[in-house]
Amino acid sequence: MDGFDLLILGFMLPAIRAALHLSPEQAGALVTWTLVGAVAGGIGFGLLSDRFGRVRVLSWTIAVFALFTGLCALARGFGDLIAYRTMAGIGLGGEFGIGMALAAEACPPHARARYSSCVALGWQAGVLGAALLTPALLPIAGWRGMFAVGLVPALVAFGVRRTLREPETFARREPATVRASERLRALFADAQSTRSSIGLFILCSVQNFGYYGIMIWMPTFLSAKLGFSLTRSGMWTAVTVLGMMAGVWCFGQLADRIGRKPAFLLYQVGAAAMVLVYARLADPLSMLWAGAVMGAFVNGMVGGYGTLLSELYPGHARATAQNVLWNAGRAVGGFGPLAVGAVAARYAYPVAISALAALYLLDIAALLFLIPERKGEALH
Repeated sequence: MDGFDLLILGFMLPAIRAALHLSPEQAGALVTWTLVGAVAGGIGFGLLSDRFGRVRVLSWTIAVFALFTGLCALARGFGDLIAYRTMAGIGLGGEFGIGMALAAEACPPHARARYSSCVALGWQAGVLGAALLTPALLPIAGWRGMFAVGLVPALVAFGVRRTLREPETFARREPATVRASERLRALFADAQSTRSSIGLFILCSVQNFGYYGIMIWMPTFLSAKLGFSLTRSGMWTAVTVLGMMAGVWCFGQLADRIGRKPAFLLYQVGAAAMVLVYARLADPLSMLWAGAVMGAFVNGMVGGYGTLLSELYPGHARATAQNVLWNAGRAVGGFGPLAVGAVAARYAYPVAISALAALYLLDIAALLFLIPERKGEALH
């Protein structure tokens, strides 16, 4: 539902702009402030999860996300809509790190990356659903009806709370009296932790910047370059998302076999190459297959972040580290749609997409010099 909610916003922006008389900057700010809220929610809910439990706090985050996504359907103008989007982001921000920590603690070390990649596939399933369903539902339900669908996860929160139990790793953690400040300090407890935190912040920032910069603008990019209708843009976007899902699944398999760093490096090089290739294509069929390959590399890496973050920090700060670092990167990534839109307005969409390749060179440097390999190690 998180993935579904985010991508339908990209499809709905023209309708929302027309209905509420928003400027292009205000429309872009809806995405940015959702992600800014995610940073606040990531920090707050991460700290709460390390204190009160993964399952309990995960159900809280889902409920907050569902409630305020549903309230977006009642927005009367830019002010209340951006407030609802920010609050929905707070709930969204807590989910990723808690869910990934829960999965990492509940699985054997030799399969940790595969478990994390399965969690990440849930996001892509939602994005795929948005790409396929929005062109059909938006003309019928309108943008308000599409937001109302966001209330569905409230039922999921109830099921999570009733059926899931805390993993044994969490049950063996340090006492809950560990202060929030100590959990945050664990990210910089020593030289290696500091290097890891800086490196992961860079990796998470590039991952989110590239993903949101491409996916939010892809329907518009296809429409402007190829004259695609909303339905055809949705189909081409769906193929890209299918490529992303294949990339996520393959990443988990590779990372458990050849190691975390080799898998990340392979995907980073592939991402840099494919955004350059994709931006220069003009034939619809070529863009279809190239979009799938680009998606596999650009977003396949998301299957490994839960594992990487879980293995580099102790149990009493694991969800805190997951949420703080991932959502700090999401905050930077929130400027991706604004940056791509600004460059596209001054030059063209192909130039804006091509510029993203430089980010993956920074990604490679951070991986090689700052991140240690912890493949197969037990969580501590």
